[in-house]
Amino acid sequence: MLEIESIKNGVQSGNFLTLAKAISAIENNANDATQFLESLRPSAIPIIGITGPPGAGKSTLIAALIQEWVEAGKRIAVLSVDPSSPFHQGAILGDRIRMREWYLHPQVFIRSLASRGHLGGLNSTTIELTTLLQCAGFDIIILETVGVGQSEVEVAALADTTLVVLVPEAGDDIQMMKSGLMEVADIFVVNKSDRPDADRFVKNLRLMLAPAFHQKKEEIAIIKTVASTREGVSDLAAAITTHQGYMLDNDRKTLLLTEKAYRLIQKQKMKPLQIGWLQKWV
Repeated sequence: MLEIESIKNGVQSGNFLTLAKAISAIENNANDATQFLESLRPSAIPIIGITGPPGAGKSTLIAALIQEWVEAGKRIAVLSVDPSSPFHQGAILGDRIRMREWYLHPQVFIRSLASRGHLGGLNSTTIELTTLLQCAGFDIIILETVGVGQSEVEVAALADTTLVVLVPEAGDDIQMMKSGLMEVADIFVVNKSDRPDADRFVKNLRLMLAPAFHQKKEEIAIIKTVASTREGVSDLAAAITTHQGYMLDNDRKTLLLTEKAYRLIQKQKMKPLQIGWLQKWV
């Protein structure tokens, strides 16, 4: 039987084995998982969503943010989603390489998840897993999407603060992305900004963020970083904290809770439609 108190005690001592078992049970829809989830009372722990095109340096940026927050004495949980193969259902969990120095740290819990064919850049149990992490004694939760294009915007409906990570070479690709990925950002991160034309890219990005395009009350920050050397990462952490302050004063929290409730109801109603049942009619 899953118990939240034993999970909390493990997190406090840096032992994440019980937490990892609970996540596996939720992912695999174990018999006692539903009852366990219904007993949870999550705290208002900030969820930071990080998305962007492939090669933008999302995992490296997360590693740099982890170092920033660990040095401040915070406990960090990371859910990193990688795409599943449509043929053998496996996934290459690349974040295990880029964040390898944090996997055994007592203040950091990192869980790699396969998307399992779920669209939107996340895993189908992301809502349940983030709820669990909000009860487990962490200070910050990070969601990293699969990062495969403009349709991977589901993270904006689940995260308090959404970071869109870009690189200077994106260029005219912004025009293709702005109808999807570019509209979900609370903070833009121009990573690898030591490359040529980074300043021009930031200037063009600011021009694109005219009031007619983005109907948001607060100003959208654009932060230049070089994640591999931690340049600009302190400024990014400060921008995230500032945005969390906005979250306390607007209706975004209500919208997020409503969206989560809708997705959970939708998932529950779809449970009877199992693949095996559908195959009878194909």
